[in-house]
Parts: sequence; C-alpha cells; structure tokens
Amino acid sequence: MQSSLGMGAVSGDTVVFFDLETTGLDTSVCDIIQLSAISGERTFNVYSVPRCNMTDEASSVTGFTVRDHRTLLLHGRRVETIPLREALTSFISFLSSFHEPLLAAHNARRFDCPVLARALRKCSLMDEFQEVVSGFLDTFRISKEMFPSTRTGYSQKSLVRVFLKKTYEAHNALEDVKALQELYQKWSPSQELVRRHTFPL
Repeated sequence: MQSSLGMGAVSGDTVVFFDLETTGLDTSVCDIIQLSAISGERTFNVYSVPRCNMTDEASSVTGFTVRDHRTLLLHGRRVETIPLREALTSFISFLSSFHEPLLAAHNARRFDCPVLARALRKCSLMDEFQEVVSGFLDTFRISKEMFPSTRTGYSQKSLVRVFLKKTYEAHNALEDVKALQELYQKWSPSQELVRRHTFPL
C-alpha cells in the first residue's frame, strides 16, 4: 500500500512533511519557535516562546523576534504561543491520527531531527513519540541523489524555484512544509530511493 499522497512511501506509511524554525543553527542549544507539518490537506502549526535568545541571523532570516522573554513576534506582530511540551504533545496527537507516518524534512538528518530529538528528551516525550512514527526521511539527500547535476544547489528555496517555477515565503515553517510536499509530489521518488534515505530518530 502506498502513502495517502499516492507517492513513493515505504510500504504502509503515510508521509508527513514537517519543519522547524529555531532560535539559531546550533543543534545542541537552539530552541524550537515554530513547528509545522502537513500531509495531504491536513496541516499542523504551533508557536512557542524560546527559553534561549534568538541569534541575530535567525531573526533576520525568519522574521521572528522575542519581546521581554514572554512574547513571540513574527514581522513585528504577536503570534499565539503555547509551552514547548504542549506543542510537542499536540504534534504527537496529530501524528497519531495517521498510521505509523514517515516524517520527511529537508535536511532532516543534520538539523530538524537532532533538534526535535533533544526537545522530546527534555520534555520526556521520546517514548510516546516513537510509538507513533515509523521513521524519518531526508528530502535533501533524496534531491542530491535524484538530481546530481543541478547547478542551483539543494536548498529548498532553490529547488522550489527550479521544479515548481515559483517563489514562496521560505523560513516560515508552514509555508516550507507546503512547498516541500509539492516538491515531493513533483519528484515522485521510488520506494527503493525512499527506503535508502529513511532512518530512525
């Protein structure tokens, strides 16, 4: 059985695309400020006030800033936030509504997965999380194998421009996952390729 998206998922798995926006790029210390996911028409999106300071680079790239360590702003406008543990619990509930989903992210192995794993452990939710997912898929590695001769690089923004012929609001996690799902549908990678780039948390 293929995924509900009708594209090269490992047998029995639904592909859920997810993305994080964080306070910086150091996976050992950065905090999650936005967690988004999509599968088909179903979306998930939450914001959380970080405990650590945002780097200037992260604020510049994402448009997020923090005021008084209590309020999260996106391009100067306040967004509704929930505590990180609640955000992760809600994410697990969303994932549990699918049958053993395969979580896909662009650069998952080097960035999103280490950050997510650290947050889950900190909140004592790792066991609960692992009960509902079947594994992870790195679309960055899939793109490098499928398109080894591309001259534009493998950033998601560049790949969207090349394959979907459009631009989008990159570095907003919800917009990123929507674009990634569309890219994946366009590529339609084989099940064998998906298996090679699937890994546990």
